[in-house]
Amino acid sequence: MIKTADYYCSYVSTKDCPSDGKKIFAFIGRSNVGKSSLINAITNKKNLAKTSASPGKTKMLNYFNINNTFYFVDLPGYGFAKVSRSQRNVWEEQLFLFIEKNAALQQLFVLIDVSILPQQSDIDFINHLGKKNIPFVIVFTKSDRETQSIVQKNKQNMMTELKKTWEELPLSFMTSCKKKTGVNHLLAFLEQEMKN
Repeated sequence: MIKTADYYCSYVSTKDCPSDGKKIFAFIGRSNVGKSSLINAITNKKNLAKTSASPGKTKMLNYFNINNTFYFVDLPGYGFAKVSRSQRNVWEEQLFLFIEKNAALQQLFVLIDVSILPQQSDIDFINHLGKKNIPFVIVFTKSDRETQSIVQKNKQNMMTELKKTWEELPLSFMTSCKKKTGVNHLLAFLEQEMKN
C-alpha cells in the first residue's frame, strides 16, 4: 500500500503546517514510546523518522509525505521529557491546537508502551480525546520487551482502566517494531481509512 514515503517538513507552530487538503494520520504518545520507530516500520524505511534513546527529542510537528496523497505526522511526546514547564506548556498548546482544530486529521494513533504498567498520563490523554470526539485508535508498542503473559496483563489493565469511563472501548492494535508484529494490520487499517 505504501509505495513512497519521504520526509516533507517540520513545523514549530500549527499555523505554518500545510493546508493542502491531504489527509493526516498522526502519531502521539508519551516520550520514548516508539513513534518514530513505528513510522519507520510501517513505511519500511529504517531511517525515515529520526529515532533517539533520549526522551523528548521530537520537538516539532514532523510531516512525512506518503504516496504523494497523505501525510504521516510525528507529534511531540507527552510525559517525562526533560524540558522546562514553560516549554512543555508550549508543546501542549500546539499539540491540542493540532489535534482539535485540524480538519485534515483523519486518525490519531495513540501509542502505549505495553511492556510497562498503565500510566495515568496515557489514560488522561485518551479520556480527553473522547470528550473532544477526536478520531483515534490505540497502538500498543514494544510487545517484544516482555513475556506475552506480562504484555497481555498490561494491556488488560489498561483496558480495565478505560472501561471506567468508556461505554465502548477504542479499537487497538498490538505491535513490535523490532519483530514487525502488527504492521500488516495497521497497513490494512490505513488502507480502509483512505477509502473513508
